[in-house]
Amino acid sequence: MSTPTTTTTPPAAPETIADPGPLGLAGFAATTFVLSSFNADLIDAGLLTVVLPLALFYGGIVQLLAGMWEFRKGNTFGATAFGSYGAFWLSYAGYAKYVAGGLPPATEHQATGLFLLIWAVFTVYMTVAALRTSGALLAVFATLAATFVLLTVGAFAQSADTTKAGGWLGLVTAVVAWYASFAGVTNATWKRPVVPVFAGAGARVSLGRRGGPVEEAHR
Repeated sequence: MSTPTTTTTPPAAPETIADPGPLGLAGFAATTFVLSSFNADLIDAGLLTVVLPLALFYGGIVQLLAGMWEFRKGNTFGATAFGSYGAFWLSYAGYAKYVAGGLPPATEHQATGLFLLIWAVFTVYMTVAALRTSGALLAVFATLAATFVLLTVGAFAQSADTTKAGGWLGLVTAVVAWYASFAGVTNATWKRPVVPVFAGAGARVSLGRRGGPVEEAHR
């Protein structure tokens, strides 16, 4: 009587995907730079619609995809950030194109202020979470939070100077985000740290119990 043979299937190699962080940051930076150029009153406001294609495709769809890929990587911070800001740019495109023009002129600023306020709140608490990522990402969220706060105040108060200040800070945010994207894609391509991201910049900040895993939006 022959002994049945058993076949052992080797374990499958873990499936990996590329880091979507640099892509999401690049889309965010480019769209933020263009819109902030108008908020800072550097470009003729009559050309503002140029931001809509960027908001729809690069800042919106591409960032949303980056957020979904961050879910695949198991990165809660990156998924929440890119998914949300992708939705921000998509909703901004819809608001600017289809909603803002139909609002009562006397109170339109209140709607704009409310729209910006919810994103200011979101960005502030994401900045708290970013304390446990890298210094590059923390700088992105800190400057972005300040930008949203200034733009919110500027909208509610109908203060052109405050909005302009928010525009200038938005330009700073875009440059910092480009740096973080540059660092992420360069370090991943060279397969070693070439451009510093200042990892562990918030290591001394402790919220709750120590010792838990730290997630980063990109390495």
